[in-house]
Amino acid sequence: MSLNDFTKKYSYLFWHVKDLDKLSTPAIVEGVLNYGNMAQVEELLAIVGTKKVAEIFSENTQEGRRCNYRPEIKNYFRLYFAKYAGCENKLIEFSVS
Repeated sequence: MSLNDFTKKYSYLFWHVKDLDKLSTPAIVEGVLNYGNMAQVEELLAIVGTKKVAEIFSENTQEGRRCNYRPEIKNYFRLYFAKYAGCENKLIEFSVS
């Protein structure tokens, strides 16, 4: 399944977007992590790759940047990606604010 097919399958996660084809990968990642269930997250990880999703998440949660992730989502996925994105020896640098 392509990322485009994924967004169409779960279009209700992106209710605020008129043209799903124009969604960027970071916007899709944000929508799924914030509003999706774990099965949808796993499907996204299979399509995009765990490390790539972790990189996007890290970039979007850096201190000083506007962040649309809820605090509990930031905390959960910070820990999740530290464990499952091949970074067991160190936490990926995220700010939790």
